[in-house]
Amino acid sequence: MPGRCGSKWYALETWGTGLGLAQSYCPGGGAEGGREGLQPHLLHRIHLMAGRVPQGVDRAAVKGEMEMVFLENLRHAAGVLAQENLVGLLEPINTRITDPRYFLDTPRQAAAILQKVGRPNLQLQMDIFHWQIMDGNMTGNIREFLPIVGHVQVAQVPGRGEPSSPGELNFPYLFQLLEDEGYKGFVGCEYRPQGETVAGLSWLRSYQDRWGHP
Repeated sequence: MPGRCGSKWYALETWGTGLGLAQSYCPGGGAEGGREGLQPHLLHRIHLMAGRVPQGVDRAAVKGEMEMVFLENLRHAAGVLAQENLVGLLEPINTRITDPRYFLDTPRQAAAILQKVGRPNLQLQMDIFHWQIMDGNMTGNIREFLPIVGHVQVAQVPGRGEPSSPGELNFPYLFQLLEDEGYKGFVGCEYRPQGETVAGLSWLRSYQDRWGHP
């Protein structure tokens, strides 16, 4: 649902797993553009997107202003979401492969922003695909940032296939680490199936055998 308010663009985008608020940025624009159209939704969590660095603009030159706008919008969004008992999620998206202009690209940057906002209903979304590409160090990052994580997403690196597909990540180890560290939330499957969707879910059987069907 795209729209415009002053010099700020916003969009509400829906996916199969939830609702995302996409906030873009214009140099010199205020924070109001990302607020228009923000409506409560009957979901427990909502992805609050950070927007992109403007085309042709140096990231370092606008980082401070972009962060200021993002912080203002997050404080506003947190208040709206709190009225409906909803949690807002910040997801770092890698800028090496997926979206070179995306503003929020590392878990440490996202954690620092969450600390500055200081709202308990804003949390970190751990997309293991993006975290591995930007930082690696998955064991250390999971242990450091898991206390503020509200949702986890998985995909293999670099092909973004099922966790059982060939790649860099040892998902049995990572799933065990999440369990050992006390994670109790959902794990979303945000990957591209290499074949048929149902066949691609065969990797879940070993976990169903262990924990049983939901």
